[in-house]
Amino acid sequence: MRFLSLSVLILAAAIGTDSAFAQSIAAPVDTAYAGNIALNVDLTDLSRRIFRVHEEIPVTAGALTLLYPQWLPGNHSPTGPIEQMVGLTITANGQRIEWRRDPFEVFAFHIDVPQGATRLILDFEFVSPLDRDEGRIVVTPEIIGLQWNTVLLYPAGHYSSQITIEPTIKLPSGWQFGTALETANAEADNTHFKPTSLEMLVDSPLFAGKYFKRFDLAPNATPPVHLDVVADAAKYLDAKPEILATHLALVQQAYKLYGAQHYAHYDLLLALSDNFSGIGLEHGQSSENGTFREYLTDAKKFAGRDLLAHEYTHSWNGKFRRPADLWTPNFNVPMRNSLLWVYEGQTQYWGNVLAARAGLLNAEQARESLALVAATFDHREGRIWRNLQDTTFQPILAYKRAMPWSNWQRMQDYYSEGQLIWLDADTKIRELSNGRRSLDDFAHAFFGVENGRVAPLTYTFDDVVKTLDGVQKFDWASFLKTRLDGHGPGAPLDGIARSGWKLVYTDKPNLYGEDVQKQRKIADLSYSLGLSLSSKDGRISDVLWNGPAFKAGLAAGMKLIAVNGISFSSDELKDAITAAKGNAKPIDVLIENLDHYETLHIDYHDGLRYPHLERVSGSKDRLSDILAARH
Repeated sequence: MRFLSLSVLILAAAIGTDSAFAQSIAAPVDTAYAGNIALNVDLTDLSRRIFRVHEEIPVTAGALTLLYPQWLPGNHSPTGPIEQMVGLTITANGQRIEWRRDPFEVFAFHIDVPQGATRLILDFEFVSPLDRDEGRIVVTPEIIGLQWNTVLLYPAGHYSSQITIEPTIKLPSGWQFGTALETANAEADNTHFKPTSLEMLVDSPLFAGKYFKRFDLAPNATPPVHLDVVADAAKYLDAKPEILATHLALVQQAYKLYGAQHYAHYDLLLALSDNFSGIGLEHGQSSENGTFREYLTDAKKFAGRDLLAHEYTHSWNGKFRRPADLWTPNFNVPMRNSLLWVYEGQTQYWGNVLAARAGLLNAEQARESLALVAATFDHREGRIWRNLQDTTFQPILAYKRAMPWSNWQRMQDYYSEGQLIWLDADTKIRELSNGRRSLDDFAHAFFGVENGRVAPLTYTFDDVVKTLDGVQKFDWASFLKTRLDGHGPGAPLDGIARSGWKLVYTDKPNLYGEDVQKQRKIADLSYSLGLSLSSKDGRISDVLWNGPAFKAGLAAGMKLIAVNGISFSSDELKDAITAAKGNAKPIDVLIENLDHYETLHIDYHDGLRYPHLERVSGSKDRLSDILAARH
């Protein structure tokens, strides 16, 4: 039974006692829902990007509440795209039944099932975004990405693990797909999957494509692991052997790290496209990954090659071992995010480490990536007022929405600042144990238990501390709380120092950052002028709070028109920064702000600055040990 808050009761009293306002929503209980739900999704309307849904739900007469999934695993937030579910019509025995949306829980629909009805028939559409401003593009002429939570309603009152669904899809003729679901049979363009729980269905998305190829990443091994690739064109599926080899190595390095598997089989779903929106989203027996077209064919592009390592790691960290307050009985019970610095932060750490161990990144690229992370958070002004623990609320507060002053507001910083904390912990274990133990031992002890178990095993802060203490005796509770609750100054860089390296800045571009900038067509001058902007048209995308550009009056959204009286180009701006080094003359920039033009003066004289890691002479090189492949 749902207990209404005082404010809701006051509002209900003010409006009246209409049952639409007073009706409760049954709390989920761990009992089976009677009968299987049939779910049919037609994915053939490519040009208009519409999914057409037909759902049949077994029922008995009386009050029933249907729920649209709201709190989405992996998003850690109430971001179910209910605004894109349209045209809902419900019938029983050929007669239309009116539904009523709950005025307080708007993802809930109340229905009075008439006497004699044994099955509700639901028909509706999911109108996927046509423009990136509306959300992720999940349909192109060549690729479809189906997340099942977008195309179903389910009965309230039961755990999602206790509701059984029989899913069917219809694809364009000749298309192939990848998913963790198991096929029952196929006829023409329709594929019927074996009955599965609602929990497993939502955790088993599907990528389908006109151009599709499957790669076996665990040949002659059990359980199987596949890389299921869809692409804009067939040529992008022609993987270079040396690139494919790193993905086989990723699986082996993960096995060596964790020592167990928590899936019956695993599918790395990968979309290579400039049109289909990028994504990185974890699931227990699969993951959704979307990146640049040439990922399998161009070894020179390496930014983002830790994506699959990150999402694959989530099979152990996040999906199997799950924070207790992130486990919920169904998709409409709110989540709490207090341990995301483990769930995401340690995964971010292992993603970079496993990418290096597998050869997806070489050691220099991995170090350059780490240098960018260190520099970013060493300049994160928002740490002054908002600690890292508080950023675990960010998915609920704003999810991934763009913010005008991200450096001051803070974003989902538990990812990469969490990465620095776990490097700190790893090097601390190595130091205290004289190299006999490391965070690898924690990973094996924490994630490598109960081999073959797929169901989540939850944990608390105390469980994390206990396992760390079992690896190496130390006051880990204080160690972690100091870093989670502190405000600096600066980022937690002790792990870098203890690893035998230090963060430095030179006028040589960061290797990893330069690759990112080329792909995104931006110029990142965060550690000199304190801004990033489009290298094509000079539009500013970010300004560091209290940096030189900020103090001069610049902000995101403004556009640089000229630099020192010369038309803007990113090279011209960099030349001006270099020329201003060591003298007192400011850099003059003509900016466009909406329909106003103004010349501003940036008082900066320290030249171009890009972050790198530099070896500390005479120190032990623990970082190279961390990044080295395991044999």
